[in-house]
Amino acid sequence: SQQGCDPFAQTQRSKLQHRRARINQQINKEMRMRAGAENLFRATSNHKVKETVALELSYVNSNLQLLKEELEELNSSVDVYQNDSESISVPMIPLGLKETKELDLLVPLKGFISEHYGEEGVLFEKEIREVMELRQAMRTPSRNEAGLELLLEYYNQLHLLDTRFFPPNRSLGVFFHWYDSLTGVPSHQRALAFEKGSVLFNIGALHTQIGARQDRASLPGLNQAIDAFQRAAGAFNYLKENFSNAPSLDMSTASLSMLVRLMVAQVQECVFEKMTLLRGQHSFLTRLQLAQEAARVEDAYSLVHQTMTQAHVKDYVPFSWTTMVHVKSEHFKALSHYFAAIALCDCPAPSDAELPEQEKAFLQFHVTMPEGPSLRTLLRDPEERRKLGKAHLKKAIMKHEEAMRIHGLCKILRKMDILQEVLSFAHKRSLGKYSEIDHEEDFFETGDAPDIRPKTHQKPEIKSPSFSQVKVTDLFHRLGPLSVFSAKNKWYPARRVHLRRGENGFGFTLRGDSPVLIAGVIPGGCAAEAGLKEGDYIISVNGKDCKWSKHAEVVQLLKSTGEEGVDVCVITLQGSEGPGAVDRKAVPVSSGGGMLKGNKENSRKSLMNSKSASTLLVWGKRSKRSKKSTYGVPFTAVADNEVMY
Repeated sequence: SQQGCDPFAQTQRSKLQHRRARINQQINKEMRMRAGAENLFRATSNHKVKETVALELSYVNSNLQLLKEELEELNSSVDVYQNDSESISVPMIPLGLKETKELDLLVPLKGFISEHYGEEGVLFEKEIREVMELRQAMRTPSRNEAGLELLLEYYNQLHLLDTRFFPPNRSLGVFFHWYDSLTGVPSHQRALAFEKGSVLFNIGALHTQIGARQDRASLPGLNQAIDAFQRAAGAFNYLKENFSNAPSLDMSTASLSMLVRLMVAQVQECVFEKMTLLRGQHSFLTRLQLAQEAARVEDAYSLVHQTMTQAHVKDYVPFSWTTMVHVKSEHFKALSHYFAAIALCDCPAPSDAELPEQEKAFLQFHVTMPEGPSLRTLLRDPEERRKLGKAHLKKAIMKHEEAMRIHGLCKILRKMDILQEVLSFAHKRSLGKYSEIDHEEDFFETGDAPDIRPKTHQKPEIKSPSFSQVKVTDLFHRLGPLSVFSAKNKWYPARRVHLRRGENGFGFTLRGDSPVLIAGVIPGGCAAEAGLKEGDYIISVNGKDCKWSKHAEVVQLLKSTGEEGVDVCVITLQGSEGPGAVDRKAVPVSSGGGMLKGNKENSRKSLMNSKSASTLLVWGKRSKRSKKSTYGVPFTAVADNEVMY
């Protein structure tokens, strides 16, 4: 079975996760104390007690505030998740994994197996322990593909458990406890959807950590970072669209929308970096493209910043994240103006052959047209180019300074040397360029350069999780095929009947596989006399379990009986008795309310099997009936599938 990381391995990341767990527990304790104190405050009329409790409450509240600040600082430890390469890359924002409490499923699942399935719960202890071990392992996934597969395996396993053990109308009495990734506040719910959603959140969070650790100074590293952030966006987006009413803030719609946008912006930033890496940035057109890419990144981060500063989001998003996103939007705006300036100032005026292409690109470059001469004149006149370039540099320098000012407001970011270095390098580069093109005899007032129109050559994709990439086995296979033996179906206690073959055979028609269905019973025949009904499922023949048996296997078992007859064990689903019942049951069950669209593993088998009985020897003289479809079953090959025995 799969393993999580060694929880005691002292990597920087696991130390962070340990600190997160400790803070979560302290927050939990303080919140319980606060709830107790608030109840006492409301209940007492004694003035002295009220005063003491009020003091206690203010103490607990300030403790909570300190813990939340400590957690925020932890959420801001983005540098631990970055790569160790020598080259300078702007840090990316990763998410910490949600923590959960241990869960004991032994008692509730054993109880449900005994009560619902009528089997000995104790015989399934091994399988239940396997689920618990898988859950324990996925709490500490490694930061790579194996860690992701571990989380996906557990997620897919939950889908099967849901169908097996969680009936729609009653609770198993199991509580799933998870801590909020951003606030550390604990939540618990009985709904398995909360467990599924939290695992999905961690799949997204793990993708963000994988993205942040890539060495983005190389092309393969950049492509992996792009892929990881796109998959993170896909996981958060899938969570937002398929799960609602989560009890914790980090999984609220507003929070998930913010995270999707943040991941998209980080992808857009990687695309910009990829372009600077790929193109020898020396042609006029390439520099215009870089300026437009930078403007696109600025756009993406501005949108994230707006989302993060909304009323119901800003209180729990770490201040360092909001600041970093704001810094990046100013930084990339500065870069867009810088690349516009060097396109104008460092590239020679176009030849007659180059002019049409450059004119066309420049026509769509600014948000509003620059004042002054016509484009053609501007592009051909070095002095006009210098003037406009200078205006762009002036704007770039203002924006660099703004980025550095905002960066200085956040004490956590001030400690982050890498970001500081990137900002001051870009600022110095723009200043250097400005002094290089600034002439002492410039008497003109440097104009206001128009902004650059955002444009990208690679739009970020939101990649949904591919659940089907990790195949899981149904651990509780022995309980029978899920199409019938599921938590939502109820059946009457199994009936054992003794059948003897009459001169016309047993007197029933069979259909389908796993389990085989009695599709019709002939009035007055042996089967009818023994009490078999249409719609019964055969679960054993002469003591041999037939829940998973194919049509041919059941027929073989029945055929091999002699004079003494055969013991057949059957069940009837509740609510499916009487004629026409077969119509209702032959329809395959859909896969879990569309929760796992791509999960082929979980789509239930249809009860029909085209290769069924048509090829078998028909025994019993009234075989002609086999061609006649007795019921309007909503399937094609009915005539071939039902055979009279």
